[in-house]
Amino acid sequence: MSREIDYGNLMHSAMRGLIRTVLQDISDNGLPGNHHFFITFDTAHPDVELADWLSDRYPGEMTVVMQHWFDNLTVDEDGFAVTLNFGDSPEPLYIPYDAIRTFVDPSVEFGLRFESADEEPEGYSAVMDPAEEPNDAEEHENDKKDADVVSLDSFRK
Repeated sequence: MSREIDYGNLMHSAMRGLIRTVLQDISDNGLPGNHHFFITFDTAHPDVELADWLSDRYPGEMTVVMQHWFDNLTVDEDGFAVTLNFGDSPEPLYIPYDAIRTFVDPSVEFGLRFESADEEPEGYSAVMDPAEEPNDAEEHENDKKDADVVSLDSFRK
């Protein structure tokens, strides 16, 4: 019987813990400086809670921005609840950490991307609704794909 360390799931758990810690700090102390977040999540996740009109408009995934106006941020072990403004219509959301696909803070060029084994390979292109403008989070994701990969062998003696 062979046993392996599941580094992928351990890393995802650690990254979701980081998001939980950051959001708890924001809930306790407010959003500091120029920090703001683009959070893309799976709207079809069974534990996501959002208005029907939002799930109809975004049946696969949705990117929300936490910056100038958000309210009622509550963080728990499994996810977070927040009220966001959609065209002068405040809407409560609940987003489980497992539903998050990307978490980006462009003010400090920080981003996390969660990939699963059933996702398309690196370099795939997403289809965007022509009525929507690309947002900073999408542009930032494209920048991350151009990063250099360094082999650890180059540091071995």
